[in-house]
Order: sequence, then structure tokens, then C-alpha cells
Amino acid sequence: MEKKLGKKGKIKRAAQRYWQYYILFLPCAVLFILFSYIPMGGIILAFKEYIPRLGVYGSPLADPFYRHFLKLFEDAYFWTVLKNTLVLSGLRLAIGFFFPVLLALLFNELKFKAFGKTVQTVLFIPYFISWVVLAGILKQVFGNDGFVNSALTAMGGNGVKFLTQGGPFLALVILSEIWKGCGYGMIIYLAAITSIDRGLYEAVEIDGGNRLHKMIYITLPGISGTIAVQFILSLSGILNGGFDQIFNLYSVPVYDVADILDTYLYRVGLAEGKVELGTALGLFKSAIGFCLVVFSNKITKKLGGNGIW
Repeated sequence: MEKKLGKKGKIKRAAQRYWQYYILFLPCAVLFILFSYIPMGGIILAFKEYIPRLGVYGSPLADPFYRHFLKLFEDAYFWTVLKNTLVLSGLRLAIGFFFPVLLALLFNELKFKAFGKTVQTVLFIPYFISWVVLAGILKQVFGNDGFVNSALTAMGGNGVKFLTQGGPFLALVILSEIWKGCGYGMIIYLAAITSIDRGLYEAVEIDGGNRLHKMIYITLPGISGTIAVQFILSLSGILNGGFDQIFNLYSVPVYDVADILDTYLYRVGLAEGKVELGTALGLFKSAIGFCLVVFSNKITKKLGGNGIW
């Protein structure tokens, strides 16, 4: 019966059977169309000389059409902010990626589930707090006259310039990012753990295995697919240095390590009004992200994982 139905027949039958799901998905689809797909037409600005009175599509093509990319790559400061972005994102990925996985594994082994749920809620709360608010808190705590430096000075030590010195600033950025996002990441992995067949754990117990054996041979392989997908998505955004966090925390003294592509794009595209250059930079970031997704997906599948597609 399935083979007799044409493509249109299959679509019609699926619409009749799952119409409630399509209705639920409709607002999400409209949101994506309005704010993700329609604005993609503005990419053409990367190849044009924008004249406001002529509009995006009426403005003439640049001569040569890749002129703005050349201008971008010839700017020595572009390579500085690119290096800063790669260093910062690389440190975040290397240090922070496996932290939620470890937390999920540990919470899964807790005997007192009520205590675990309480701690999960406490860890999850920072994810919902805006970086504008968190940056204000961090400045009050780690500023030159903040609580931490005041305590260090009172104990006879020297204060640490967390917000105006490169090394301490990077450490503060990475640790605060882990603190804010680990609760959300942990929930994802805990949800993946709940889908593992409990009979596998019972089989390990019958064979004389302990909790560590369950974690290594059952839990970790059971969530390896989720870990792979999260890694691919994280790698695709390696050129996104975290605009909200950096913009609200950084200052001129740490520009040499904290000025990233996103903040550079903000100054060039919005503050200075060079929308063509900003669009070229945004397109460059998107192209690199797409290539990283394809590459990491292929590597994951070659190593035995499932990948995204």
C-alpha cells in the first residue's frame, strides 16, 4: 500500500495524521522565515557599494565584486581579532565542553535524587540570567575595587586585575562562561542518559561490575551520539566568540586579547556605518562555520559516530 502512494499522497496522509504537530511547529517556522531566511537576502551587500537612497538591491556592484573581502583581509587588525577569537573559543571548547558531561555523569550516580534535583536547579538558574546583569555582578565582585581584591588586600596580598589584564581576564571569561552554561549542558546529557536501557546496567551488576564500570561501558557509550552532535555544533560556532559576554566585560586595556570578530563587526558595521564590510565579515564567519560543520560531521562518522546527517 505504501508503494502505491505517490509523493503528494504521502505528504497528504502525513498532514492528516500529524496535523497537531504541524500546527505546533507553525509559529517556529514563521519565526525562522521572518528572522533567519528573509534577512539572508542582505548577504548581497557584501558584494555591493551600498548607497542608502538606492537601497540594498539598487546599489551598484563593487569593483571588483570581492573588494570588501580584500579590504577585510588586508587589514592587519582583522587577523589580530581573528586570532583572539580562535584562542578564546578554543579555550572554551577545550576546557568547558566536557564539564557538563562530567557533571551529568556524576549527577546520574547520586543516590539521593531529591538533593540532585535541587543542585540541578541551582546550577541551571545562571543560564537564564542576561550577560548584562552577570557582567555587572562580575565587575562588582572581581573589579579592581571589588570584593575579591578588597579581601586579598585586607589579608596582606596583592590585588589581581581581573578586568584590565589579559591573562586574568581570559580566565574570568572562560570560568564565568562555564558557570553560566554548565547547567543547561548537563540537562541535555541527563536527558540522553534517561533513554539508556536500564537492563544494560542490570547486566553489568550481574557480571560483578561496579558504578565505575557502568559509567565507562554503559553511560558514556550511550550518550556518545549526543556528545558528538554537541561537539559538532560547538565547533561550527568557533568564530562566535560570545559577543554579549565580551562586550559587557571588556575594556581598552584588554583589547589585545579580548577584542573578537563579533565586537570588531559591531564597531565596523554599526558604529562606523560600514555595512558592506560588516556583511562581508558576517558572510566569512558563516562560510567558515558551514565548512567546520561538514568537516566535523564527516570525521565523526568516520570514527564510528552518527553525526548530524
